[in-house]
Amino acid sequence: LCKVAGDIFQDNAVLSNPVAGLVVGILVTVLVQSSSTSTSIVVSLVASGLLEVRSAVPIIMGSNIGTSVTNTIVAMMQAAERTEFQRAFAGATIHDCFNWLSVLVLLPLEVASGLMARLSHLLVTSFKLQPGEEAPELLKVITEPVTKLIIQLDKCVITGIAMGNDDMRNRSLVKEWCQTDLVMSTGNVSTENCGPSHDLSQSSLKCRHLFVSTELSDLTVGLILLAGSMAVLCTCLLLLVKLLNSLLKGQVAKVIHKVINTDLLYPFGWLTGYLAMVVGAGVTFVVQSSSVFTSAMTPLVGIGVISLDRAYPLTLGSNIGTTATALLAALASPGNKLAAAIQIALCHLFFNIFGILLWYPLPFMRLPIRMARVLGERTAKYRWFAVLYLLLCFLLLPSLVLGLSLAGWRVMAGVGAPFLGVTIFIVMVNVMQARSPSHLPTKLQTWDFLPQWMRSLKPLDRLITKATICCNITCEEGQGEEEEDSAAGSWTKQPSMDRDSHVNLPSKLIMKTTKQSHLKVH
Repeated sequence: LCKVAGDIFQDNAVLSNPVAGLVVGILVTVLVQSSSTSTSIVVSLVASGLLEVRSAVPIIMGSNIGTSVTNTIVAMMQAAERTEFQRAFAGATIHDCFNWLSVLVLLPLEVASGLMARLSHLLVTSFKLQPGEEAPELLKVITEPVTKLIIQLDKCVITGIAMGNDDMRNRSLVKEWCQTDLVMSTGNVSTENCGPSHDLSQSSLKCRHLFVSTELSDLTVGLILLAGSMAVLCTCLLLLVKLLNSLLKGQVAKVIHKVINTDLLYPFGWLTGYLAMVVGAGVTFVVQSSSVFTSAMTPLVGIGVISLDRAYPLTLGSNIGTTATALLAALASPGNKLAAAIQIALCHLFFNIFGILLWYPLPFMRLPIRMARVLGERTAKYRWFAVLYLLLCFLLLPSLVLGLSLAGWRVMAGVGAPFLGVTIFIVMVNVMQARSPSHLPTKLQTWDFLPQWMRSLKPLDRLITKATICCNITCEEGQGEEEEDSAAGSWTKQPSMDRDSHVNLPSKLIMKTTKQSHLKVH
C-alpha cells in the first residue's frame, strides 16, 4: 500500500487538480492508516520542487478526512447493542461530518484565493527559521521499541517512488540495515540510510525485528501485519467496551457523566466547549495521535458517559493537538526541508482553525452534531448502513471523483454539476419540509410521490435481510450434510446395526435429518 501511495503521489499532473489532490489525500491516508506518512511524502515533494504548496493544501485536507476512518471502524465494535451503537456511530462520524463540511467551504476558497498557502508563506518568511532539536516523543518512547521489534520500514523507498526514482521500485520496504557508513555521496543532498540507490554506502549494522531476514514479499508481510493488527485492535476494543460497561455502572456512571457533561457556572458557561477543546488538544499532544484519542472516546460516547455535544469540542481539540505535534516535528526537519515542512504544518493548522471558526462558535452553525445524530439514528435502524457508509465515503465516492478528475474538467463538470445541483435541491427541500412545509408546493411537502426505493431504505433492507437469511440457511444445510455424512460413515463401519431401521440410529442424526428435510421443504 505504501508503494501504491508513492505511485499516486508521483503524478504531478493529477495533483495539480485540487479535487484530485483532495481525493488522493483521502485514499492514501485510508490505505496507509497514517496522516503522518502522507504528510511527510507531501513535505518531501514540496521541498524537492516537484509540488507547489498551493497544490499540496488539498492533499492535506484529504489526509485530515482519511484519518477519521479509524474511529468509524471502532464504532462498529459496539454493533451488538442497538442503543450503544447509535451513540457510538454518531460520536465517531461527527469527526467525518466536520471534515467534509470544512472541505466543502474551504477548498473552493483556497482554490480561488490561495488563502492558507499565502498566509503560511507570510509567516514562514517573517521568521528566521533554523533546524531545531527532535520533537518530544512522550508516549512514543514506550510504544516505539515494541513496534521496532515487529517491523521496521524504509521510508526512503516510499519517498523515492513518489519523487520518480525507478531504482526504488524493486527495493523492499522492509528495512534490513539500520546503520550505514557513508563512503561517498553521489548528490548534493544527504541521503543517509537510503542505500546504494542514492550514494555509495556500506551496511554495518543489521536491524533486529521479526521480518528482517524473511523471504516473503512485501505484500505477504503487509497482509500478515494487517491481519494481526486488526485482530489485536478488535480484541482490545471488545475488552475495552466490556470493561467500561462493567466499571461505569450505577452511581459511578452518573457521577462521571455529570462531571464531564456539566457546563461551567454562569456567566462562564459558554467557555465550557472551549475548555473541552483545550483538554482534547492536550491529550492528543500527549498521545501524539488524534486517531488514538477519538477512537478511545468513541466507546465512552457509546455507553453514554460522554454526550455527543461534549464529544464535538473534544474532537475539534484533538484536531488542533495533532497539528501542534506535526508543527513540532516540522521544526526538527533538516535545513533543505524546514521551510516546506513548517508551511505544510501551518496549512494543516489553519484548515482546522478555520473549520472551528465556521462550525462551532455559533450554536445554530453546529451542523456536524445534527448530521452525526441523523447518521446514528439511521445506523441504529439499519445496521448494515455503517458498512455502506464506510465504503461510500472513504472508498467508492473518492475513487469515482478521482476517475472523473483524471478524465478532465469538462467530464467532471458535466457529471458533477448536475449531481451537486440535485443534492443542493434535496437538502433545501428537506429543510423546508422540516421548518415550514406550507411554503412549498403541495406535491413537495412530502416525498410520498416518489417510489419507495427512492425515498426509503426499507426495500434495500428487505433485500439484505433476505440475502442474509438465505446465506444462513445454506450454511446450516451444508453443516448438516457434513454431520450426516460423518454419522453415516461411522454407522456403516458397524455391521451389527440394522441399516433399514431408524431404531438403532443415533437420535441426533434422526433429529438433524428431520430438521434438514423441514429446511428443504421451507
